[in-house]
Amino acid sequence: MNKAVIYIHGKGGNAAEADHYKPLFNDRDVLGFNYRAETPWEAKEEFSGYFEKAEKEYDSVILIANSIGAFFAMTAMQNSKIEKAYFISPVVDMEKLIKDMMTWVNITEEELSEKKLVETPFGETLSWEYLCYVRENPVEWDVPTHILYGEKDTLTSFETVSSFAEKVGASLEVMANGEHWFHTDEQMAYLDLWIKEREHNG
Repeated sequence: MNKAVIYIHGKGGNAAEADHYKPLFNDRDVLGFNYRAETPWEAKEEFSGYFEKAEKEYDSVILIANSIGAFFAMTAMQNSKIEKAYFISPVVDMEKLIKDMMTWVNITEEELSEKKLVETPFGETLSWEYLCYVRENPVEWDVPTHILYGEKDTLTSFETVSSFAEKVGASLEVMANGEHWFHTDEQMAYLDLWIKEREHNG
């Protein structure tokens, strides 16, 4: 039986991060998806093609997705045959995140609709087209999912992620003092144990 784990990185990440997960899945090929999409409509096209090919090659696919990678995955793969998913600091409500960013830079919807694109001091470009798209294409997700969330995540509130977890029936683990970006030795050890326990318990 051909089995795979496919890792989807977050913004600024890369497919090589998948190597970290290889020791956790000795019975599976662990692959990193080096996507180029920067918008959900680009992801829908790029991710669909990649996963259609993977689902033909493998009998079982587990997904590990980080931050916006999880959002893109949910946007693009609503009809996939993924066995289960592990989401690390997932962006689960993009509309709320965009509106939060608009608040941070004091931009109204009217201003964004007029300007179409607004650069921010924190390196994100606010896009009226992007906001309209996520409103018109709400995420639907029915893959069995486990979520790992850092207590000090500044992008997604606990209320937002817990509401999403309840809506889709996902388990939710909160790491005390964890951040949005899991990267320290302590955080990665916590992440590894989180996956090991769930793999052991099926």
